[in-house]
Amino acid sequence: MMFMATNDLMLELQKDSIKLDEDSERKVVTMLLKLLEDKNGEVQNLAVKCLAPLVSKVKEPQVETMVDTLCSNMMSDKEQLRDISSMGLKTVIAELPLTSSGLNLTASVCKKITSQLIGAMGKHEDVSVQLEALDILSDMLGRLSGALVGFHSSLLSSLLPQLTSSRMAVRKRSILALGHLVPCCSPALFSQLTEHLLTELAKGPPTSMTRTYIQCLATISRQGGHRVGEHLEKLIPMVVKFTSVEDDELREYCFQAFEAFIRRCPKEMSPHVATVTKLCLKFMTFDPNYNYDDDEEEQEDSMDIEDGLDEESDDEYSDDDDMSWKVRRSSIKCLDALISTRRDLLLSFYSSVCPALLARFKEREENVRADVFAAFSMLLRQTRVGSSHHGLVVAGSDSEPSKEEEPAVTMLKKQVPVIVKALHRQLKEKSIKSRQGCFCLLTELAHTVPGALEQHIPALIPGIVFSLTDKSTSSTMRIDALTFFHVLLLSHPPQAFQPHMQVLLPPVVACVEDSFYKITSEALLVAQQLVRVMRPQGQTGGFDPKPFVKEVFSVTLKRLKATDIDQEVKERAITCMGHMVCHLGDHLRAELQGVLAIFLERLKNEITRLTAVRTITLISASSLKIDLSSILPEALTVLGSFLRKNQRALKLGTLACLNALVTHHAASIKPAALDPVLSELPALVDESDMHVSQVSVTLMTCMAKACPSSLAKISSSVLPGVFRLVHSPLLQGSVLAAIVDFLQALVLSKTSNLGYSQLLKSLTDPFHSSQADAAVIHRQSYHSVARCVAALSSACPKETPATVAGLMKEVKSPGSPESARVLALLCLGEVGRTGSLGGSKEVQGVILEAISSTNEEVKTAASCALGSMAVGSLNDYLPFLLKEISSQPRRQYLLLHSLKEVISACPASSLSPHVESIWALLFQNCECQEEGTRNLVAECLGKLTFVNASQLLPRLKQQLKAGSPLARSTVVTAIKFTIVDHPAPIDSLLKDCIGDFLKTLQDGDINVRRVALVMFNSAAHNKPSLIRGLLATVLPHLYKETQIRKDLIREVEMGPFKHTVDDGLDVRKAAFECMYTLLDSCLEGLDVLQFLDHVEEGLKDHYDIRMLTFLMLARLASLCPAAVLQRLDRLIEPLKATCTTKVKAGSVKQEFEKQEELRRSAMRAVAALLAVPEVERSPSMADFANQIRTNADMASIYQSIQGGEGEGLGPAESMDMS
Repeated sequence: MMFMATNDLMLELQKDSIKLDEDSERKVVTMLLKLLEDKNGEVQNLAVKCLAPLVSKVKEPQVETMVDTLCSNMMSDKEQLRDISSMGLKTVIAELPLTSSGLNLTASVCKKITSQLIGAMGKHEDVSVQLEALDILSDMLGRLSGALVGFHSSLLSSLLPQLTSSRMAVRKRSILALGHLVPCCSPALFSQLTEHLLTELAKGPPTSMTRTYIQCLATISRQGGHRVGEHLEKLIPMVVKFTSVEDDELREYCFQAFEAFIRRCPKEMSPHVATVTKLCLKFMTFDPNYNYDDDEEEQEDSMDIEDGLDEESDDEYSDDDDMSWKVRRSSIKCLDALISTRRDLLLSFYSSVCPALLARFKEREENVRADVFAAFSMLLRQTRVGSSHHGLVVAGSDSEPSKEEEPAVTMLKKQVPVIVKALHRQLKEKSIKSRQGCFCLLTELAHTVPGALEQHIPALIPGIVFSLTDKSTSSTMRIDALTFFHVLLLSHPPQAFQPHMQVLLPPVVACVEDSFYKITSEALLVAQQLVRVMRPQGQTGGFDPKPFVKEVFSVTLKRLKATDIDQEVKERAITCMGHMVCHLGDHLRAELQGVLAIFLERLKNEITRLTAVRTITLISASSLKIDLSSILPEALTVLGSFLRKNQRALKLGTLACLNALVTHHAASIKPAALDPVLSELPALVDESDMHVSQVSVTLMTCMAKACPSSLAKISSSVLPGVFRLVHSPLLQGSVLAAIVDFLQALVLSKTSNLGYSQLLKSLTDPFHSSQADAAVIHRQSYHSVARCVAALSSACPKETPATVAGLMKEVKSPGSPESARVLALLCLGEVGRTGSLGGSKEVQGVILEAISSTNEEVKTAASCALGSMAVGSLNDYLPFLLKEISSQPRRQYLLLHSLKEVISACPASSLSPHVESIWALLFQNCECQEEGTRNLVAECLGKLTFVNASQLLPRLKQQLKAGSPLARSTVVTAIKFTIVDHPAPIDSLLKDCIGDFLKTLQDGDINVRRVALVMFNSAAHNKPSLIRGLLATVLPHLYKETQIRKDLIREVEMGPFKHTVDDGLDVRKAAFECMYTLLDSCLEGLDVLQFLDHVEEGLKDHYDIRMLTFLMLARLASLCPAAVLQRLDRLIEPLKATCTTKVKAGSVKQEFEKQEELRRSAMRAVAALLAVPEVERSPSMADFANQIRTNADMASIYQSIQGGEGEGLGPAESMDMS
């Protein structure tokens, strides 16, 4: 009865709607507290559950009554009552509100509980009461430490004596409680705690006490993180001293402390890394009670013989007191921490740590061996991060650039034979854990240095086969072995596996037959790769796959036919069989048609259709020319229907499939069979999805070449869409190239009723209408149309002269609208780019006349056209262009644009005879007052340097010493244009001299410093490897530029108003942009705390810079949270200030928008900070978070950022760093 009533009460209390008046509140609370003493355990438990919802429902006095009663029950003699009350207290603590409105209640309740618990800890003889009290305290500190600030020091003084308790359990729980206290306590308290531990340790206490103190040190450095940094100088020698005490557990705790120091304060640990590494290397082999025979080989063999007995004898010896493995394990984990936090020391790790870890692969304790493997895998991962990061390792090409290998990778390659030697025996051991470790490590290795295992494949195969066939192997073990095998097959050449086919295939086939779907699915992936190995594309002769085809085929077919299997298995069976047909179709003979029929079925099934589409694509492009005529007509109908579906991946897959079919099997497609596809194409050519449009246009190009009669049916319905694309402002790059190809194929196919002149007319028509529409035409579409016109003209050379004459007439006639003249000029340029105009004087005259036109658009188009023509016939136009530049200062800017086009588009070989004359001309103009012109000159210089970098770079360097500030800024900007985002021959030369150019960061002229920063930013963004080594010298100058300089701020009077102008703003902005880029590309070269000092200054700077620093802060919170937490209190103030400012009433709309954008950006940074674990332990952050939750205005901004990340990405978010 009692039980049911309590249960009902609980359900009522959980509803939100329940409201109690004061009197009933009191009654309910009193009754529940009484129930806690009930004889029935079930009733007691329910009563505890009812307390939770009550905390937030009843008024403060009732909560206090609850707490008082529970605390006094804690002291009771009845054990059961004590237990249930401590549960009750934990429940209450977990429910206390964190919002600012509830903080008073929380604080007062905590005070009550704390003072009672401190009493309980101090005076109670019964250990179990002490333990409960410590447990509750830990809970409370973990959740509400901020509310207990006032109690921190009394807590500390009552916890410290507990560390000397005679009971281990009490010490352990006190350490936990101290751990929770540390993150929020004041620096002074933290120092007090550390000092106490140091003093106690210095007294040389008994070993069991030392253990406790060292363990406490490790815990507080894990929890307090960076704060330990200041005390390391004193701590390290102390901990080092204790590693020499003969006590295994103490040594383990010492290494745990080291590990915590390394992970939490990597920076401050720098001076001690060598000491710690040395200790780790010494103790990772510490195994006094066991003799590793030098003669490993023999021991291995003897082990195999007495397999059963060996286990027993091992146990007898390994008495349970042998704790040395804990020392080995903790020192290896400490190494792991070193490797993961100090990528900068990678090379020294390869010489010191790597051989030591390899030597420990023979470790006898399975758990320790797993850690050895983990540490070595970490070393491999760090190597990989490095090599992919610099973009220097060129995949798959044995050409020159691949020599520039990371030194770490080179060192690793030397170790590969040793690794394989140490592992390949363990692959055949009983222990599943160590085999899994081996496979994970080998997988990492194959990813890090693809191809390095090629010589060792014969040594690895028996291990793989053993794990796949051994009866006692668990399914996860098999999956691991298959996964590794798959990586191995992908990262090594097929010839390495061919000789071992008869050993490799049977176990994989058996796994395909396995009853567990995960194994089947992994095995099908491997089988697919093995099929590729049997006969790689393009390989003839050599290995004969015939003996193996049948067994793979029959198991795969079985899986392919089954319909009642897992989705993943279905898909992989289709793909695997697709590869068989593609590579070995000629061996399937009679079976082939049956398989194709199944593919057709799978194509019609919604679940497998995408996979089937991809598979048919693969087969139709096979070099074996598989005959698909039996399924083509039906397949085309189905594929046509897919083009209507909304699923984008399916649309793209289908288009690719049709493309392959039309290209390779046009002969067997009857014209009518394509109708279902043709009717869907017009709708796909649309600017709403450019990629789908591109693939559709490419498909039509294939049709124009392979089955022109089919295309003729739809040309009238599809061309309007194509022309809409050409006129679209969104058209660029690859889509435009696809359309150009299509128009050329169309005009050459001669079938469509649309010949050259009609196509030309449709392209140029919109540009001839009256002025009214000219505004609607986008600048981009002029260039697109010009490209198309030139393409048509080069496809029909007979028509070219007439077209050119028409275009010239258009340019000259004063009556034609501006848009038509601009287009005609650009068309002339594009036609001239192909070289088909020669050096026609007439065209030259027309262009020059246009360049002198009064109309800006016409002038620009003419300069573009001139550049394009010069590309087409360099010797005719270049001397003329250079002469004009030096003789016509008024048109210089336009003509330089033409020159830039020439330098960008011409191959180095044809430019080299003209380099000297261009170079001299550019240097005459490098001190031009107009910044726009100077930038153009710089771009020309930079791009010209590519023609002969080894001679021209040193000449640029000379100019730095000679020139005026303007000339220097031009030279530095020119260097910016030599840094491109892909590997180039100039890189090695740049790397040697970029330091000299970066010295301009100390230039006396502010403008030179600004362009030097822009250049540095470009290098950091596009080719970080150039500047990584220079960071130590560059960063001080970079940071110097982030400071506000009073001497650059001046007042300007504008009528009655005074207006301040900050001339240093652009330089500061450039400096902060560099900092932002360095976060992404050179994080490991930065001292993050120093970096944060400058970010902090930027948070109080001008609008633009604050926007940048908010972005940086959000980035830093995810990249190096530990450092951000260290500075949190100083970073929050400016964020708070931004989020809480209000715009002055009566400000202009722009001011409002600016302020709003600033607040959103600051709030994004706050959201990023709040995502850092443990951030709310900082009292100031917890306080600010509450302020946001309770202030409607801020809460709504926060909500909108959380909810609509997509829509919230304003221009500030996706910062353009080009």
